[in-house]
Amino acid sequence: MRGWIILAGETNIFEFINDRNMQNVKYLLFSLLIISLYSCSNGQGVLSSTDDNFQLTAQQFSDKIQQTPGAMVIDVRTPEEFAKGHLPNAVNLDIRNDGFEAAVNKLDTGKSVFVYCLSGGRSAAAARKMRASGLHHVYELEGGIMQWRSAGLPEASGTATSAGMTKEQFDALLNTDKMVLVDVYADWCAPCARMKPYLASIQEKEKDKVTVIRINADDNQDLMKQMGIDSLPTLLLFKNKQQTWRNSGYLEENAIQTHLN
Repeated sequence: MRGWIILAGETNIFEFINDRNMQNVKYLLFSLLIISLYSCSNGQGVLSSTDDNFQLTAQQFSDKIQQTPGAMVIDVRTPEEFAKGHLPNAVNLDIRNDGFEAAVNKLDTGKSVFVYCLSGGRSAAAARKMRASGLHHVYELEGGIMQWRSAGLPEASGTATSAGMTKEQFDALLNTDKMVLVDVYADWCAPCARMKPYLASIQEKEKDKVTVIRINADDNQDLMKQMGIDSLPTLLLFKNKQQTWRNSGYLEENAIQTHLN
Protein backbone atom coordinates (compact mmCIF):
# COMPACT_ATOMS: atom_id res chain seq x y z
CA MET A 1 0.00 0.00 0.00
CA ARG A 2 2.81 2.39 0.84
CA GLY A 3 4.32 1.80 -2.61
CA TRP A 4 1.10 2.84 -4.37
CA ILE A 5 0.86 6.02 -2.31
CA ILE A 6 4.35 7.01 -3.48
CA LEU A 7 3.42 6.43 -7.13
CA ALA A 8 0.21 8.43 -6.77
CA GLY A 9 2.27 11.47 -5.81
CA GLU A 10 4.82 10.91 -8.57
CA THR A 11 3.42 13.61 -10.94
CA ASN A 12 3.63 16.39 -8.34
CA ILE A 13 7.19 15.46 -7.43
CA PHE A 14 8.34 15.60 -11.02
CA GLU A 15 7.04 19.17 -11.40
CA PHE A 16 9.82 20.36 -9.09
CA ILE A 17 12.78 18.65 -10.72
CA ASN A 18 14.54 19.14 -14.03
CA ASP A 19 14.79 16.62 -16.83
CA ARG A 20 18.39 15.82 -16.02
CA ASN A 21 17.42 14.26 -12.66
CA MET A 22 14.26 12.55 -13.91
CA GLN A 23 15.78 9.11 -14.42
CA ASN A 24 17.48 9.13 -11.00
CA VAL A 25 14.24 10.04 -9.24
CA LYS A 26 12.29 7.36 -11.09
CA TYR A 27 14.91 4.80 -10.11
CA LEU A 28 14.71 5.92 -6.47
CA LEU A 29 10.91 5.70 -6.42
CA PHE A 30 10.97 2.26 -8.01
CA SER A 31 13.48 1.07 -5.38
CA LEU A 32 11.33 2.43 -2.57
CA LEU A 33 8.30 0.63 -3.99
CA ILE A 34 10.13 -2.71 -4.07
CA ILE A 35 11.42 -2.28 -0.51
CA SER A 36 7.95 -1.30 0.73
CA LEU A 37 6.22 -4.29 -0.86
CA TYR A 38 8.91 -6.66 0.45
CA SER A 39 8.55 -5.27 3.96
CA CYS A 40 4.78 -5.75 3.89
CA SER A 41 5.20 -9.36 2.80
CA ASN A 42 7.62 -10.12 5.64
CA GLY A 43 5.29 -8.41 8.10
CA GLN A 44 2.58 -10.93 7.25
CA GLY A 45 4.57 -13.84 8.66
CA VAL A 46 6.70 -15.06 5.75
CA LEU A 47 9.52 -17.11 7.28
CA SER A 48 13.10 -16.80 6.19
CA SER A 49 14.84 -19.85 4.76
CA THR A 50 16.84 -20.26 7.99
CA ASP A 51 13.81 -20.21 10.29
CA ASP A 52 13.38 -23.88 11.27
CA ASN A 53 12.18 -23.64 14.88
CA PHE A 54 8.85 -25.25 15.64
CA GLN A 55 6.44 -26.20 18.39
CA LEU A 56 4.88 -29.55 17.52
CA THR A 57 1.91 -31.47 18.87
CA ALA A 58 2.66 -34.84 20.44
CA GLN A 59 1.85 -36.78 17.28
CA GLN A 60 3.79 -34.36 15.07
CA PHE A 61 6.73 -34.54 17.47
CA SER A 62 6.69 -38.35 17.34
CA ASP A 63 6.40 -38.43 13.55
CA LYS A 64 9.18 -35.89 13.09
CA ILE A 65 11.54 -37.88 15.31
CA GLN A 66 10.88 -40.99 13.23
CA GLN A 67 11.52 -39.06 10.01
CA THR A 68 14.78 -37.48 11.21
CA PRO A 69 18.00 -39.53 11.01
CA GLY A 70 20.22 -38.98 14.04
CA ALA A 71 17.55 -37.06 15.96
CA MET A 72 18.65 -35.94 19.43
CA VAL A 73 15.79 -36.25 21.94
CA ILE A 74 16.51 -34.23 25.08
CA ASP A 75 14.51 -34.31 28.30
CA VAL A 76 15.23 -31.14 30.31
CA ARG A 77 13.44 -32.25 33.49
CA THR A 78 15.20 -33.28 36.67
CA PRO A 79 16.82 -36.72 36.99
CA GLU A 80 14.09 -37.64 39.51
CA GLU A 81 11.37 -36.88 36.96
CA PHE A 82 13.29 -38.60 34.18
CA ALA A 83 13.55 -41.73 36.32
CA LYS A 84 9.76 -41.98 36.48
CA GLY A 85 9.42 -42.32 32.71
CA HIS A 86 10.59 -40.55 29.56
CA LEU A 87 10.40 -40.59 25.76
CA PRO A 88 12.20 -43.48 24.02
CA ASN A 89 15.91 -42.82 23.41
CA ALA A 90 15.79 -39.54 25.32
CA VAL A 91 18.86 -38.08 27.02
CA ASN A 92 18.41 -36.20 30.30
CA LEU A 93 19.92 -32.68 30.49
CA ASP A 94 18.39 -30.90 33.48
CA ILE A 95 17.90 -27.24 32.56
CA ARG A 96 18.23 -26.28 36.22
CA ASN A 97 21.65 -27.88 36.47
CA ASP A 98 24.63 -25.50 36.43
CA GLY A 99 26.23 -27.52 33.65
CA PHE A 100 23.26 -27.30 31.27
CA GLU A 101 24.62 -24.57 28.99
CA ALA A 102 28.04 -26.21 28.78
CA ALA A 103 26.37 -29.48 27.76
CA VAL A 104 24.27 -27.69 25.12
CA ASN A 105 27.38 -26.07 23.67
CA LYS A 106 28.79 -29.55 23.01
CA LEU A 107 25.80 -30.65 20.91
CA ASP A 108 26.24 -31.13 17.17
CA THR A 109 24.81 -28.00 15.52
CA GLY A 110 24.20 -29.95 12.32
CA LYS A 111 21.66 -32.28 13.91
CA SER A 112 18.01 -31.77 14.79
CA VAL A 113 17.13 -31.48 18.48
CA PHE A 114 13.79 -32.53 19.98
CA VAL A 115 13.34 -31.00 23.42
CA TYR A 116 10.60 -31.53 26.01
CA CYS A 117 9.76 -31.26 29.71
CA LEU A 118 6.67 -31.97 31.82
CA SER A 119 4.24 -29.41 30.37
CA GLY A 120 6.23 -27.13 28.06
CA GLY A 121 7.57 -24.28 30.20
CA ARG A 122 11.10 -25.49 30.82
CA SER A 123 11.52 -26.84 27.30
CA ALA A 124 10.64 -23.41 25.85
CA ALA A 125 13.41 -21.84 27.93
CA ALA A 126 15.80 -24.63 26.96
CA ALA A 127 14.99 -24.18 23.27
CA ARG A 128 15.86 -20.49 23.48
CA LYS A 129 19.24 -21.33 25.00
CA MET A 130 19.85 -23.98 22.34
CA ARG A 131 19.10 -21.61 19.50
CA ALA A 132 21.32 -18.95 21.04
CA SER A 133 24.15 -21.51 21.16
CA GLY A 134 23.93 -22.07 17.40
CA LEU A 135 21.54 -25.02 17.05
CA HIS A 136 19.42 -24.36 13.98
CA HIS A 137 16.82 -27.15 14.06
CA VAL A 138 15.14 -27.17 17.48
CA TYR A 139 11.70 -28.74 17.88
CA GLU A 140 9.61 -28.36 21.05
CA LEU A 141 6.97 -30.78 22.33
CA GLU A 142 3.92 -28.61 22.87
CA GLY A 143 2.40 -29.41 26.26
CA GLY A 144 5.36 -31.58 27.24
CA ILE A 145 5.30 -35.24 28.20
CA MET A 146 1.81 -34.79 29.69
CA GLN A 147 0.46 -34.25 26.18
CA TRP A 148 2.55 -37.17 24.94
CA ARG A 149 1.00 -39.42 27.57
CA SER A 150 -2.48 -38.06 26.90
CA ALA A 151 -2.04 -38.98 23.22
CA GLY A 152 -1.17 -42.55 24.23
CA LEU A 153 2.26 -42.49 22.62
CA PRO A 154 4.97 -44.98 23.69
CA GLU A 155 7.13 -44.18 26.69
CA ALA A 156 10.28 -45.74 28.11
CA SER A 157 9.80 -46.91 31.68
CA GLY A 158 12.06 -45.25 34.19
CA THR A 159 13.89 -46.80 37.08
CA ALA A 160 11.51 -45.32 39.62
CA THR A 161 8.12 -45.85 38.01
CA SER A 162 5.12 -46.17 40.29
CA ALA A 163 1.57 -47.18 39.53
CA GLY A 164 0.31 -44.43 41.81
CA MET A 165 -3.32 -43.97 42.79
CA THR A 166 -5.92 -46.02 40.95
CA LYS A 167 -9.15 -44.53 39.64
CA GLU A 168 -11.05 -46.60 42.20
CA GLN A 169 -8.95 -45.13 45.02
CA PHE A 170 -9.54 -41.64 43.68
CA ASP A 171 -13.30 -42.19 43.47
CA ALA A 172 -13.29 -43.34 47.08
CA LEU A 173 -11.94 -39.91 48.10
CA LEU A 174 -15.13 -38.36 46.76
CA ASN A 175 -17.32 -40.25 49.24
CA THR A 176 -18.10 -37.23 51.40
CA ASP A 177 -20.87 -34.70 51.92
CA LYS A 178 -18.36 -31.88 51.46
CA MET A 179 -17.20 -30.38 48.21
CA VAL A 180 -13.88 -31.86 47.07
CA LEU A 181 -11.33 -29.54 45.48
CA VAL A 182 -8.61 -31.52 43.68
CA ASP A 183 -5.31 -29.78 42.99
CA VAL A 184 -3.20 -31.59 40.38
CA TYR A 185 0.38 -30.36 40.60
CA ALA A 186 4.03 -31.24 40.11
CA ASP A 187 7.00 -30.45 42.33
CA TRP A 188 8.71 -28.56 39.51
CA CYS A 189 5.66 -26.53 38.40
CA ALA A 190 6.17 -22.87 39.37
CA PRO A 191 2.45 -21.85 39.11
CA CYS A 192 1.58 -24.90 41.24
CA ALA A 193 4.00 -23.72 43.93
CA ARG A 194 2.48 -20.23 43.93
CA MET A 195 -1.00 -21.67 44.40
CA LYS A 196 -0.06 -24.10 47.18
CA PRO A 197 -0.16 -21.64 50.15
CA TYR A 198 -3.62 -20.28 49.50
CA LEU A 199 -5.02 -23.71 48.71
CA ALA A 200 -3.82 -24.69 52.16
CA SER A 201 -5.51 -21.56 53.50
CA ILE A 202 -8.77 -22.50 51.77
CA GLN A 203 -8.56 -25.96 53.33
CA GLU A 204 -8.23 -24.40 56.77
CA LYS A 205 -10.85 -21.65 56.41
CA GLU A 206 -13.41 -23.75 54.55
CA LYS A 207 -12.79 -27.10 56.28
CA ASP A 208 -16.46 -27.46 57.23
CA LYS A 209 -17.56 -27.52 53.61
CA VAL A 210 -14.48 -28.25 51.46
CA THR A 211 -11.84 -30.99 51.35
CA VAL A 212 -8.72 -30.11 49.39
CA ILE A 213 -6.81 -33.03 47.84
CA ARG A 214 -3.42 -32.53 46.17
CA ILE A 215 -2.29 -35.10 43.61
CA ASN A 216 1.22 -35.21 42.15
CA ALA A 217 0.83 -35.69 38.39
CA ASP A 218 4.27 -37.22 37.99
CA ASP A 219 3.57 -39.90 40.60
CA ASN A 220 0.14 -40.78 39.20
CA GLN A 221 0.63 -41.04 35.46
CA ASP A 222 -2.06 -43.65 34.81
CA LEU A 223 -4.62 -41.64 36.75
CA MET A 224 -3.76 -38.52 34.74
CA LYS A 225 -4.45 -40.42 31.51
CA GLN A 226 -7.76 -41.77 32.80
CA MET A 227 -8.88 -38.31 33.94
CA GLY A 228 -7.68 -36.58 30.76
CA ILE A 229 -5.36 -34.21 32.60
CA ASP A 230 -2.62 -32.96 30.30
CA SER A 231 -1.58 -29.58 31.71
CA LEU A 232 -0.60 -28.09 35.06
CA PRO A 233 -1.83 -26.84 37.37
CA THR A 234 -5.32 -28.29 37.05
CA LEU A 235 -8.11 -27.79 39.58
CA LEU A 236 -11.20 -29.99 39.75
CA LEU A 237 -14.25 -29.36 41.93
CA PHE A 238 -16.62 -32.19 42.84
CA LYS A 239 -20.04 -31.98 44.50
CA ASN A 240 -21.87 -35.19 45.37
CA LYS A 241 -19.20 -37.12 43.43
CA GLN A 242 -19.93 -35.14 40.27
CA GLN A 243 -17.39 -32.83 38.68
CA THR A 244 -18.90 -29.34 38.55
CA TRP A 245 -15.87 -27.25 37.57
CA ARG A 246 -12.46 -27.67 36.02
CA ASN A 247 -9.65 -25.23 35.35
CA SER A 248 -6.25 -25.62 33.75
CA GLY A 249 -3.70 -22.92 34.52
CA TYR A 250 -2.86 -20.53 37.32
CA LEU A 251 -5.68 -18.90 39.32
CA GLU A 252 -5.71 -16.36 42.13
CA GLU A 253 -7.38 -17.29 45.42
CA ASN A 254 -10.42 -15.03 44.93
CA ALA A 255 -11.20 -16.71 41.59
CA ILE A 256 -11.19 -20.12 43.27
CA GLN A 257 -13.34 -18.83 46.15
CA THR A 258 -15.94 -17.65 43.64
CA HIS A 259 -16.53 -21.24 42.54
CA LEU A 260 -16.60 -22.53 46.10
CA ASN A 261 -19.25 -20.00 47.08
